[in-house]
Amino acid sequence: MTRTMKMTAPMEMGLTVRDLPKMLAFYQQAFGLTIVADVTVPAEKADVAALSRGAYRVVRLQTSWGERIKLLAPEIAPAARPALSEHILDRHEAMYLTFIVDDLRGVVAKVVAAGGILMTGDEPVEVRPGTFLAFLRDPEGHIVEIVEYADITEYRADLAEVSA
Repeated sequence: MTRTMKMTAPMEMGLTVRDLPKMLAFYQQAFGLTIVADVTVPAEKADVAALSRGAYRVVRLQTSWGERIKLLAPEIAPAARPALSEHILDRHEAMYLTFIVDDLRGVVAKVVAAGGILMTGDEPVEVRPGTFLAFLRDPEGHIVEIVEYADITEYRADLAEVSA
């Protein structure tokens, strides 16, 4: 019998960043995330944890639903990012953040105003009937997806009670 993993908190995602103040401002302005923690981890702990040879600072930002994005700024600068590609799935290690919203155009405009760079053009892409998305890059090249569903409960039936 396979046991289902029991999560004790919403999922978190970590992003390695070079310019923490710039990236912090971007995620706060673009998505309204709030700072919930700001910690510096010493080099000896960072090394044992397989995160960095040097110390790093981690700022945790939280969404209104409780998910968190950790911006991790190592004191030893990370290696340069490989050349960006036009297509997300061109790289095997491709990953991106997804924000599911009820006003895709409004959120995209806010993200662009905060320094995000559109990948999918000026108009949202309808990938399935009633499902629209836009992909953008943050100021350091991390990919962000903004999605709007005509009916979120068709995508996530478990949210039917929440949205009622």
